[in-house]
Amino acid sequence: MKEIRRKAKIVMEGFCRICPSCNGKACAGEMPGMGGIGTGTSFSANIEALSSIKFNMRLIHDACEPVTKKTVLGYAFDIPVLAAPIGGVSFNMGDRITEKDYITAVLGGCHETGTLGCTGDGAPDIVHEAGLAAIRELNGKGIPFIKPWEDKELFLKLGKAVESKAEFAGMDIDAAGLITLKLMGRPVSPKSPEKLKEIIDKTPLKFILKGIMTVDDAKRAVDAGAAGIVVSNHGGRVLDHTPGVADVLPEIAKAVKGSIAVIADGGIRTGGDVLKMLALGADLVMIGRPFSIAATGGLKDGVKKYLGILKAELIQTMILTGCRDTVSVDRSILFHKP
Repeated sequence: MKEIRRKAKIVMEGFCRICPSCNGKACAGEMPGMGGIGTGTSFSANIEALSSIKFNMRLIHDACEPVTKKTVLGYAFDIPVLAAPIGGVSFNMGDRITEKDYITAVLGGCHETGTLGCTGDGAPDIVHEAGLAAIRELNGKGIPFIKPWEDKELFLKLGKAVESKAEFAGMDIDAAGLITLKLMGRPVSPKSPEKLKEIIDKTPLKFILKGIMTVDDAKRAVDAGAAGIVVSNHGGRVLDHTPGVADVLPEIAKAVKGSIAVIADGGIRTGGDVLKMLALGADLVMIGRPFSIAATGGLKDGVKKYLGILKAELIQTMILTGCRDTVSVDRSILFHKP
């Protein structure tokens, strides 16, 4: 990964510093770019919430060959990890790599290592067009995420998602406050429970709602018929001063797990972080910026390399905490001060 990160630093110069510790402090307020909004507090809160969680190290057990595979939403994952829907390469990562090359690398690398990548959306049509084209080329192996547009654009893009042969579709409802899109004549907005149910009822795809940070919203997603939620503050890029995802995940998972798939997105960097989120109640995790670095620095091979490292770290952490598989992980592996 050292060489991949070196190349990514060149490709993303002026947009991401490729810091040794990706914690949102050096890039606070740098948007466009890969930073967090305003003070960067929400981005940093994701990292801090995860880093404050410690493991119970346990070695007297027979979990010598942990199983990382997990089936969620009817899909068999080699490791319970999704690449987050990140788009807008030209204005967030620089123009040294095309939207097509970027998303093809992410989706292809994920597919070849037994998981799925997600595609983004935005005002430039190339963002969703490149994503859907890449999904079609992989015979539907990807998850298109669509912003909470007004009806005409929203249903048009959901229709294109169906045509791509995708099994899932997502909405990053946490993009509802992006004023820049409204200024460009492409308004986005929150959705009422009734409107959300109408949207979900009109698509044959398994619907994932991204941007859930409270129990109330999680329950509303269940009532609307969503197949999954992503507990996420949009990588700290839409609202300053939110809590970290790992802080709110346990309460949300306790309230709705079993009724809906729970995916966690925010500050996950290593296989150990993946295991922490599973222990806190997530069924799957979603990772953003590290995939962007891997793809810009090494294209598909970079993505596969990162996923290989992630899997090795996950297995090592499972062995050292006594976890036989990713299905039965629980909070007993986490340290709690008396």
